[in-house]
Amino acid sequence: MSSHALSLPRLKIPRFRQPLPGFGLSLGLGLAWLSVVVLLPLAALAIRAAGLGLDGWLRAIQDPRVQASLKLSFGAAFVAAVAASFAGALVAWVIVRYRFPGRRLLDALVDLPFALPTAVAGISLTAIYSANGWVGRWLEPLGVKIAYTPIGIVIALVFIGLPFAVRTVQPVLEALGHEQEEAAASLGASRVTTLRRVVLPELLPALLTGFSLAFARALGEYGSVIFIAGNLPYKTEIAPLLITIRLEEYDYPGAVAIAALLLAASFVCLLAINAIPSLFAHEKRSRRRE
Repeated sequence: MSSHALSLPRLKIPRFRQPLPGFGLSLGLGLAWLSVVVLLPLAALAIRAAGLGLDGWLRAIQDPRVQASLKLSFGAAFVAAVAASFAGALVAWVIVRYRFPGRRLLDALVDLPFALPTAVAGISLTAIYSANGWVGRWLEPLGVKIAYTPIGIVIALVFIGLPFAVRTVQPVLEALGHEQEEAAASLGASRVTTLRRVVLPELLPALLTGFSLAFARALGEYGSVIFIAGNLPYKTEIAPLLITIRLEEYDYPGAVAIAALLLAASFVCLLAINAIPSLFAHEKRSRRRE
């Protein structure tokens, strides 16, 4: 029997079709949406801020009220980001490493600040920590005032920044597993040594990323802060609120100057978020070569 008779019929394999159109059209549509939603507003703000000139920008920023609000916003955002990073790492550790009733509910509650309107969060925190609130009524007689103080602002910023810290650390913990910790324990390492030499080096990039995200989010937060802050000029007035006040006063150069400064700070945080993984990956490769 000839080889041609034994040959099998050629099967026609259907060509895989992408659910979206070709690369060029998809890229063009994506960039168009990105430009309309993000790039054009940011470019308009940058152009308007550049039109102020250095003298006009410095004149607006050097106002004592503006400086007080900027110091409060940057300081409270930094403290809240640090607190959210530590608390987020602890919450992520509990969710990943332990099994207990209500674990999935706790995991779902982490994302609640994302879904909850910020104004609702601000009103709720004010009702809890005000002088006649559930917690405030017990703290006020002790001389501890939370609502309408910078402490209340920090608490509100921790509330909205905690999910960023949890969600950046949680996947790293899930990928880390228990093997390295068990190996360190078998070699006689204590819990503190294992945490310091094994766990923290792996979590550090995620912790820094979560810190940057929480800081950038807290820097521009408005709705959850204005209710609990009290909005006292030179004391509890945040920079985003002062932007609104300047617009209501028709002081557009002042509003643009503050907004441009906050935009620049957020852009620096974005660069840090993208640079952190690359820096740590390069450090790991260098160690392996050595």
